[in-house]
Amino acid sequence: MCGIFAMTGGMAESLMTEVLNSMRHRGPDEGSDVKLENFHLGHQRLSIIGLEDGIQPIKNENGSKWIVCNGEIYNYLQLKEELKEKATFLTKSDSEVVLKMYEQEGAKGVEKLDGMFAFFIADEANDTFLAARDTLGIKPLYYGKDDKGQFVFSSELKTLYLVTDEVREFPAGHYYTPETGFVCYRKIAEPKQSEMLSDQSLEVMTNKIKDQLTNAVKKRLLADVEVGVLLSGGLDSSLISAIATKLHQGEKPVKSFCVGSENSEDLMRAREVAEAIGTEHYEYVYTKEELIEVLPKVIYHLESFEPSLVRSALPNYFVSQLAAEHVKVILSGEGADELFAGYDYLKDFQDDQGLNQEIIRIINSLHNINLQRADRMSMAHSLELRVPFLDLDLIKDALFIPAQSKLHTDEHMEKWILRKSFDGLLPESILWRKKEEFSAGSGALDILEEHANKVISDHEFHALNAEAPVKLRSKQECLCFKIYKEIFPEKSALEVMGRWATA
Repeated sequence: MCGIFAMTGGMAESLMTEVLNSMRHRGPDEGSDVKLENFHLGHQRLSIIGLEDGIQPIKNENGSKWIVCNGEIYNYLQLKEELKEKATFLTKSDSEVVLKMYEQEGAKGVEKLDGMFAFFIADEANDTFLAARDTLGIKPLYYGKDDKGQFVFSSELKTLYLVTDEVREFPAGHYYTPETGFVCYRKIAEPKQSEMLSDQSLEVMTNKIKDQLTNAVKKRLLADVEVGVLLSGGLDSSLISAIATKLHQGEKPVKSFCVGSENSEDLMRAREVAEAIGTEHYEYVYTKEELIEVLPKVIYHLESFEPSLVRSALPNYFVSQLAAEHVKVILSGEGADELFAGYDYLKDFQDDQGLNQEIIRIINSLHNINLQRADRMSMAHSLELRVPFLDLDLIKDALFIPAQSKLHTDEHMEKWILRKSFDGLLPESILWRKKEEFSAGSGALDILEEHANKVISDHEFHALNAEAPVKLRSKQECLCFKIYKEIFPEKSALEVMGRWATA
């Protein structure tokens, strides 16, 4: 996990130092850059795999090709085994496997990668490059051109704005070369109606979900450092935590983390789950004053003023801060509501095709909303966050489950099929507990609402709306917009920002 920067051409070392410093929070373990004949690469590293020799940028044997990569390649050991007769590895880093895949198969090699990633490969020998981002956009990547027409890429907006005002989000599930332009190398496919599982085959469905989610968690426990869990006490984080605890092979128990305001639901529920599954549990109680004080810092790291994101980002910021004191990698329950129709409005999609199309739409929109929040709040504290529910194999199998087995009905509570798949793993009082929004359960929702109504007058609300290029839908949004524009005055900072339908 890290922050990457890459450009065609080059820049002064003083500016590269500024670039690296702007994303040091993404990787404080090492920072370095390499100035090549046709490229300039920079990297801030959070060491997770290949602790001793995985410093980036990484080069091939003769120095004709280089890579900077952000993320984790979960199948790197399998790919390394496939390549061992053809390639010489200089490090134990999973990122080097990406470079070797490019050497052997060119840009097409990205299709074999299973992970969360954004990378840039500088091909000095052929004066070309390859940039790519994972299928769902779990890891961030932005791009633009400077005033000399040189391409620039980086992990965060704030870094790229040191070089250019014109910034765009690199599309998820794509790679780019100067020869091909943007190429979609993988997208989530909608099953044909004839391929859908029968409503009658409950055992088949629950076994598939149980096996795939367990495999997804196992895959994401791969690390040379300790892995912890975020535990809010809700279904999604409780399942991930329970599975991780069951798979854990260390001598000490898995560490779990929760935050909230005093006497908030999250804190009480997380304690109950932690006791039931046997984690070493940590919690932090934040005050109203702390939450309001950290708001500008959260928006700076979040790179968004979307109020729904900001509300959930506030407790995310504090729990990441807490977790980073104890571990370097954390597992989260992100993605379960999208995959298993946990949102109430999805009841409007009663047929298999309609529901699957909407699920795919919202999963594909996560890259600049929920996944952006998850990445930025964890990386603000140099913490790697992994999302087992968004494993591509699990997504594929979940889409084969018919709508009536997913939807919230009079007979079935939300995410019924997911709960049923893990009968016995958690106490019934936890497994069948009704869902609550993280920001509500942690106490952040009421605090931010009260503060916004206090500091944004009706007059300022109308004045800000008059000057804003987008409609500001609430005083909360006005407050966040006001802070955001002070930090990111560039026009493109609005154009790359994801927004929800409701504020």
